[in-house]
Amino acid sequence: MILAIPAVLILLALVILPQLWISSVLRRYGAQRPEIPWTGALFARHLLEGMKLHDVKVEETEQGDHYHPLAKSVRLTTEHFHGRSLTAIVVAAHEVGHAMQDATGYAPLRTRTRIANTADYIHKAGALFVIAAPVLAVLLRHPGGLVIGLVAAVLINLTAVVMHAVTLPVEFDASFNRALVVLKHGRFIPDKEMGAARHILSAAAYTYVARALVDLINLPRLLRGLRF
Repeated sequence: MILAIPAVLILLALVILPQLWISSVLRRYGAQRPEIPWTGALFARHLLEGMKLHDVKVEETEQGDHYHPLAKSVRLTTEHFHGRSLTAIVVAAHEVGHAMQDATGYAPLRTRTRIANTADYIHKAGALFVIAAPVLAVLLRHPGGLVIGLVAAVLINLTAVVMHAVTLPVEFDASFNRALVVLKHGRFIPDKEMGAARHILSAAAYTYVARALVDLINLPRLLRGLRF
């Protein structure tokens, strides 16, 4: 038990600290600045028009900043859609970076999109089995019903780990090979603030690292549940 406590603390640190760092970075540069000429939405539209990506939409969302390759839409949270902050501008550039990937046929993005469709199906089907597992155990009068739920949970978790692993290079490319280049060459941000922009782009990319850590830490617990 004494040895288990430090291990638990380390695991909690691995899960919580990256998320705290990401939130801290985005908040640090999230103050509204009237001198910034664009909101996040207007800046995304400006970049897309400059790249002749006229068909890509810019939409407000409550599901987190992201680019939807099937809908051809850059989606920004309300804070970043309407905000005139350094975070809003840089996050908008990051999501436009994904639109650039899509327009140029960036292979890792296509792979992620295919896996995302499969992952969505597995998640929905697996969730039904997880919910139904206790009922199956009662109907079958055998703990095998619960095993079905555990297997479904493991598949959901494994799919999420694979999804995040494929996502990481896509996110780093959008941040540092696309958005950063656009911000620097277009001189949209003063040179003195490029360091801050790099921090924000790192936070945007590392969001998926934090999620992947949660899935990886949760996986051994689920696998232990399958052992008899």
